[in-house]
Amino acid sequence: MTCTHILGFPRIGAQRELKFAQEAFWRGEADEAYLREVAATLRARHWQLQSTAGLDFVAVGDFAYYDQMLGMSALLGALPHRFGFNPATLTLAQYYELARGNAAQPAMEMTKWFDTNYHYLVPELAADSTFNGGVDWFFDEVDEALALGLRIKPVLIGPITYLRLAKTHTPGFDRLDLLPKLVNRYVRIIEALKARGIEWVQLDEPALCLDLEGEWLEALTAAYAALGDCGVKVLLATYFETAADHGPRIAKLPVHGVHLDLVRAPAQLDAWRAVLPAHMVLSAGVVDGRNIWRTDLRAVVESLLPLRAELGARLWVAPSCSLLHVPVSLESERKLDAELKSWLAFATEKLDEIRAIGGALENEQAAQPALAEADAALASRRRSGAVVNALVQKRVAAVTEDMANRRRPFAERNRLQRQALNLPPLPTTTIGSFPQTPAIRQARAAYKRGDLKALDYLERMRAEIELAIRRQEALDIDVLVHGEAERNDMVEYFGEQLWGYAFTENGWVQSYGSRCVKPPIIYGDVYRPEPMTVETAKYAQSLTSRLVKGMLTGPVTMLQWSFVRDDQPRATTALQLALAIRDEVVDLEKAGIRIIQIDEPAFREGLPLRRADWPAYLDWASRAFRISAAGVADETQIHTHMCYSEFNDILPAIAAMDADVITIETSRSAMELLDGFGAFSYPNEIGPGVYDIHSPRVPTTDAIERLLRRACEVIPADRLWVNPDCGLKTRGWAETEVALANMVRAAKNLRARLALAA
Repeated sequence: MTCTHILGFPRIGAQRELKFAQEAFWRGEADEAYLREVAATLRARHWQLQSTAGLDFVAVGDFAYYDQMLGMSALLGALPHRFGFNPATLTLAQYYELARGNAAQPAMEMTKWFDTNYHYLVPELAADSTFNGGVDWFFDEVDEALALGLRIKPVLIGPITYLRLAKTHTPGFDRLDLLPKLVNRYVRIIEALKARGIEWVQLDEPALCLDLEGEWLEALTAAYAALGDCGVKVLLATYFETAADHGPRIAKLPVHGVHLDLVRAPAQLDAWRAVLPAHMVLSAGVVDGRNIWRTDLRAVVESLLPLRAELGARLWVAPSCSLLHVPVSLESERKLDAELKSWLAFATEKLDEIRAIGGALENEQAAQPALAEADAALASRRRSGAVVNALVQKRVAAVTEDMANRRRPFAERNRLQRQALNLPPLPTTTIGSFPQTPAIRQARAAYKRGDLKALDYLERMRAEIELAIRRQEALDIDVLVHGEAERNDMVEYFGEQLWGYAFTENGWVQSYGSRCVKPPIIYGDVYRPEPMTVETAKYAQSLTSRLVKGMLTGPVTMLQWSFVRDDQPRATTALQLALAIRDEVVDLEKAGIRIIQIDEPAFREGLPLRRADWPAYLDWASRAFRISAAGVADETQIHTHMCYSEFNDILPAIAAMDADVITIETSRSAMELLDGFGAFSYPNEIGPGVYDIHSPRVPTTDAIERLLRRACEVIPADRLWVNPDCGLKTRGWAETEVALANMVRAAKNLRARLALAA
């Protein structure tokens, strides 16, 4: 029989049950017992879905109360020393302090999980880090599943990936020096699984799809020489890219199977067939774990039949990666267009696709109903007139290179902008959003239900905009924002006003912690039929004599944070988005908006995992941004924002975007991310974030001023802006006002110091 399994399932719940339980716990409205009960209910539900779908193994250990990397640190006993927590007695409250910070310590650093929109908490290691074990939450989950009588496959982050993604702040210390201690802890974990009768364990090693140096490959050999001989069969799981160049090395390891992402890297299969030893399982990741389109089941089955004949029962069928990156179920989607809905498969539906593929490999005739249904959906999508827009196609064909360039170079634009804008040194601003209060959310929900008329909703949103403007004026912020009260999400809000987009009611995906997003679906050619933000921006600017930024989401982020059509190159879709945003930028300028921010927080996450593939992506991605921004006069200042990514290795491409001002996240790394901009001599203006908005911890004026002085050591003060790390949507007004007051005070203090020094 062809074995079927998944690498992981969404943990948040179809109705975001985990999110609401977490946030109730954080507010003190629910105790730990309640949160654990919700978590246990969700785990059991998700395990049952896999079992009911007929999968041969149920994935266990993919759950996390905040993040799987943080969970791995808690299991290993590798907590940051600075918190002073005992790993063996870690409470959930302390666990969340690691993720969110506390009065004494900032939160652990957070960054993107490879090239996805999921964020993980970066382990902090030092020469004296130990891996003597921590809490037993992972084993509790294993025991829960076994008690339900399920055949399970525990899932863990592998040691090479864990170590590769960790950071150290100890100069000269090599993380690989910790490998022997780390592997010993993994051995003890696997031995504990063996004692429970576990047959297979899945060790996730997506780091094997990166460009790895020789010492890391040697570490791989050393680690798995020990782990493959613990009495439990090891499935080494790679995903997000090809791992074929490491195939000969992995084939010699004492592991019992390898998982391959054959959606993102189908060409690697031939190389693996040439080296796969006779005892090793090949898990074929043939259902897309990162997108929501139905699988072409017939094409997949036909491609796998020769492999099934060759490998027999050693061929397993799976999604390409964990299903963490897609929504839970289509079941509650009642408003989606019926035809479009027939084209889609969320996590629960993908379980059925995996079962159908496995069944068809055993008995294709018996699987005909499932194959025929998939065929009909694919045919419907291909012939749909909603997908192609002749107007968009014509406009894309007319794009010229001149459209991607501002009229003058930055140095000349900068002089004109300084004269026109007349801002003080170290100008203060925020990234865009202000707290989405219960009143705002209630008004939006009432409007969507039809309980609030359009004009009444507009008046409520205008009242919130005026409140945001007045509060910023009172804080003496230099460049204001309207606060984005009317926006549900920075991508969804714009997508709702563009042709070619569709939206779900409950298509939630975890971004980090309790933060969930509902990515829109790009199913057809994208076009802006009318202005989207102009009237709102004009109204906000009419309320104040200070400058108000126009706020837009950039084309690359619109692409990356959507579920994107897979029937044309992503570069083409990005260009369509760029033209739509360009029209909005030009209209904002015509309306008198003199600073326009085009956010691109997802620019770095779209970077391919292999350096050889970087130039092509960076070329079309930076070009898309420039096309969106370059239609305005040189006196109009273009800002962009990026967050929670490692930028240093793509600084030439960021410079090529040619934004007049870039704001970035730097507070969690204590301005470490800024060092690369200084070493690169980044030519334009930059706003390094001076406090972490993802933590309830309110920074002091002294703490912010220290970070600003550190920034001045790297970037000339006359090119620095002062701002938080990111938007303030998830914060409350009380902490927001105190934090911003401290930020403005710190900027003024430093201005005075610089004036005296001059």
